[in-house]
Amino acid sequence: MEGISPDQESVGSGTKRSSISSGGRPRSRKEFLRRFVDSEILTAKLEDWFESISENSASDIFDVPFELVELQKFDYALEGVSFQQLIRMPSAVYASTSDAVEATAYLAIEDFLHASVKGLWEAFWSEGEPMPFSVACLYGENMKFYQAERAVANGKLEGLCATAILLKNARHPHGKWDEVLEVVLLRPDIGNFLVESTRLPPLCILGEALYFAMRILLSRSLSKTSFSLCSCPVFVLLVDSQYGGVVKVEGDVNKLEFDVNNVYECAADWIQKHSRIAISPIDRIWNKLGNANWGDIGALQVLFATFHSLMQFAGMPKHSIEDLAADHGSRLQARRVERQLADTTINGHGLFQFQRHSGSPEIVEVHDESNRMEPEELMKLEVGSVLWLEDSNWQKGYHINEVRADSELPYYVASSVEDPAKALFLYVGARPSQLEPAWEDMNLWYQVQRQTKILTVMKQKGLSSKYLPQLSASGRIIHPGPCRRPDSGGNCDHPWCGTPILVASPVGEPVADMVRCGRFGSDQAIKCCHDCLSALASAAAAGIRHGDIRPENVICVTSGLRHPYFVLIGWGHAVLEERDRPAMNLHFSSTYALQEGKLCSASDAESLVYMLYFSSGGELPDLDSVEGALQWRETSWSRRLIQQKLGDISAVLKAFADYVDSLCGTPYPMDYDIWLRRLRRHIHEEEHGKEVETSG
Repeated sequence: MEGISPDQESVGSGTKRSSISSGGRPRSRKEFLRRFVDSEILTAKLEDWFESISENSASDIFDVPFELVELQKFDYALEGVSFQQLIRMPSAVYASTSDAVEATAYLAIEDFLHASVKGLWEAFWSEGEPMPFSVACLYGENMKFYQAERAVANGKLEGLCATAILLKNARHPHGKWDEVLEVVLLRPDIGNFLVESTRLPPLCILGEALYFAMRILLSRSLSKTSFSLCSCPVFVLLVDSQYGGVVKVEGDVNKLEFDVNNVYECAADWIQKHSRIAISPIDRIWNKLGNANWGDIGALQVLFATFHSLMQFAGMPKHSIEDLAADHGSRLQARRVERQLADTTINGHGLFQFQRHSGSPEIVEVHDESNRMEPEELMKLEVGSVLWLEDSNWQKGYHINEVRADSELPYYVASSVEDPAKALFLYVGARPSQLEPAWEDMNLWYQVQRQTKILTVMKQKGLSSKYLPQLSASGRIIHPGPCRRPDSGGNCDHPWCGTPILVASPVGEPVADMVRCGRFGSDQAIKCCHDCLSALASAAAAGIRHGDIRPENVICVTSGLRHPYFVLIGWGHAVLEERDRPAMNLHFSSTYALQEGKLCSASDAESLVYMLYFSSGGELPDLDSVEGALQWRETSWSRRLIQQKLGDISAVLKAFADYVDSLCGTPYPMDYDIWLRRLRRHIHEEEHGKEVETSG
């Protein structure tokens, strides 16, 4: 790649598909990219940095691009998706000097990527429409892209240095760098990182991955097209003939110093100071026959990176991961019917065995009398049951006073054995050692483990607003009978061992129930808006966004109070970091969340507006796709249906809806203070008027 300028057309021209203008981007940026052609020089500039980080393990330096729970959810979504790689990967690319073996490897990589993109496109975006992406190999001498078969036929095999997924563009058959979605580097001995138990590739490979990622980011920053988003991360895949991993690079290239006389020094400085790098573990992708193990974690993390790359250019899919993964339960039930197990459901998914004895509040151990259990005998705590919780330092008992359900997930109103007068919410998770957790258990994970993490972070950061839930306790169930937990850790074979518990306060009535019973009037709507905004403002100040506002996640606390107030609960899907993803709800998610899978500053406020609109009698549309949900939002806002409905309740709510509408999708921050003051003034006026009227 030395000394050859790139395809200048790819950085200097744009398409007419976008109304976004490049404005007055400095020529120095184009010249910088024109001179940025040698990955080896960049790698040399990174030697000191690499040496300093090599003293620690990669897990101490770099995050992983995807959490295991995300890959599990993605795995469920792909259960019904067919992938087929027709060209097998040679079992040892570099074990032979034969050009035919290396050529086959590039052909296999192209076919693997084509199968990946085709399967993902048809499953998530559009089965009937043609795929707008192509796969090609990069020829290093002129930095242009060619299909591997043509490159080999034209004698270019030796110069091939990468494979990429690109947007199809008939005007530019050899590709444009700002239209590169993802790059794959085929390099020997990637699997050695797995043997050596390190996630840190050698500098020669990591430096090359960073070079390509930076080249794509720079090209996107010069692009005139609306679908080239320079702020989006770039994924670079590292593979050999059996193993592979993912490198994710993101950062603001506007912070790069575009000194055309010191291109590589500036690039290295930006990587060290302004980039965010995540590196996945190395895992097996292809078996010894050269077939891809599509369902294993190695292929899954590569597919997930490709999914995110496609989403940057194609937008949010018509069928979300949650939509497709939700079918896992029905597929599981169909399988149980095939095996004639439909009458022996254990908590729906074979998780717990719990025997109920009428008239007794105790939880008793089940002996192996029979494996056949009726649904009502399962792990569902009853009113009167006592559950014991173990933390590292203490044990606490909780008395179950009431059983509730949120979207079919049970949770409980309980009280501590030590303080029976104080009501608490108690959430019971799924046993963490289940090898094949059902999709419902992913929801349990968000409800219990993830929410425990968020509430713990709130507590550590000193958030004490009365409009936010408070963590009372968390730990694991103490099951009846002896616990034979191994000394090495883990759980014993008791079905309850290790089950996580979350206890939080305060307790109140969900807005969903208030609406159902006709107790959510105009006064409640205004107070609810104020209290939820106050909660969001407190959380936002600590860098936390909710991401799942709906009537089930807002409660009204009334017990012993003259003036009831609302508390925003259900923080399991909260966004703490860039990689976190909010819940996707066709009725309540913000427009930006549905389009981008992320939250902007006004996303939670937009969801709050939808909740108030529907809770105050707004017509609930029948939505069955993300595309339909976005269309409903566009129509409702443009026709001012939402503002008019909220205006029937109060002028201040109508004004608030207008403000949120003007802010949606923009980078501008929410001004919570001004709206809290306006809402507070309105609430005080209402309360004062009522008091005067009563006294009169």
